[in-house]
Amino acid sequence: MLKKLQIVGSNIVDIPTFYAEINRVFMADEGWALAESLDALNDLLYGSYGSITGSEPVELVWHDMETSRSALGIETTRSFLMEKLQGPTLFNAQLIGGQLNALDRGTGNTYFETILEIIGDHHNITLVAA
Repeated sequence: MLKKLQIVGSNIVDIPTFYAEINRVFMADEGWALAESLDALNDLLYGSYGSITGSEPVELVWHDMETSRSALGIETTRSFLMEKLQGPTLFNAQLIGGQLNALDRGTGNTYFETILEIIGDHHNITLVAA
């Protein structure tokens, strides 16, 4: 049976509100919230907790996707990466510098594009822009 989940893109104005929306959609029945982490998002989509059970087929409808694309675009991504550079012992500064350079050249992924790649890696999930 196909499970249908819906993201309200107009609720997303930055990275924290993206995760608030993800928690609303995927974690409503859990006693805890997903952290603001792309790795955590990827883990969630494997289906060992939250709304997805295992590899069941899921239709993920993302309303107002263009609003989210803009909110999680270049400036948000740059701020996210620059913040990581403030903790160079925690993160690979050379890698992050390369990501910033690629972003400035127009060849690097935005936070939004990375989210789409993560969702795309889960073949049981069909993403529908609405």
